[in-house]
Amino acid sequence: MKARIRVTVVGMLACGLAAAPVFVPLLAEPISVGAGKQTVNLGGTRMDVYTYRPAQCPDPSLLLVFHGAARDAEDYRDYARGLADRQCMLVVAPLFDRKRFPSWRYQRGGIVDVSGAVQNPRDFTGRLVLDLVGWARQREGRNLSYSLIAHSAGGQFLGRLVAFVPNEAKRVVIANPGTYVSPSLTVDAPYGLGKVYSAADGEDPLRRYLQQPLTIYLGEADDRDDDRNNSAEARAQGASRLARGLNAFNAAKSLAQARNWAFNWRLIELPGVGHDAGKMLSAPQASEALAP
Repeated sequence: MKARIRVTVVGMLACGLAAAPVFVPLLAEPISVGAGKQTVNLGGTRMDVYTYRPAQCPDPSLLLVFHGAARDAEDYRDYARGLADRQCMLVVAPLFDRKRFPSWRYQRGGIVDVSGAVQNPRDFTGRLVLDLVGWARQREGRNLSYSLIAHSAGGQFLGRLVAFVPNEAKRVVIANPGTYVSPSLTVDAPYGLGKVYSAADGEDPLRRYLQQPLTIYLGEADDRDDDRNNSAEARAQGASRLARGLNAFNAAKSLAQARNWAFNWRLIELPGVGHDAGKMLSAPQASEALAP
């Protein structure tokens, strides 16, 4: 049955600017039980999204799931089904196609273009995540709480979102990403906060970054020399995905302790698993990683 409601969703813009209110239509039509697919319009950007709603889950929270470099959103939706069943979550997995979202716009968040020029915060790719949350809330007819989870390339994308796009996620989980946003104003974006923020105005954004509810979720066997980002900037973060994750977490924790700042990051490791999205999302540790 369609619910008759009116909801106002206010997005938050990167760098702290507020977007205009989005007024939800009076008629809400909840996402169907089971697996599905539809095309949505997010402020003029059309995207395919894959959905899953558990059958025995009357009041789910929202889980947005982000795919890896293979752009296999449907597979990622399916990887998250067991997690959604256990946690009573409505899964929405958007597809970021290669043509419109090459690596600088997806993995590296659209923060800087291929020439290294900083983009307008209104154009950061992470803004689409907030629009997608608004779409799901509109469909459901209520102010859904939400969490974000991703693996590999999607983890790189969410890492940039946490650093540069204000959001209201209960928890953001990045599993086995190839690169991170270093908690540093001297390392240039998208591998640090530099260029987007200067030393003069960057202390508050840096502190906010360390306060975010971020979980770094690592497969302990993800230490092979494969097709990960192997640029000079990536190599500076560590010799493997595992090493980069540990280094990023430890650097952030040390900085927060040195500055006496709040630190809400979490580190979870999964023994015996390498660069495998299905195993990472289906393991019991994935529920732990998502815990508020």
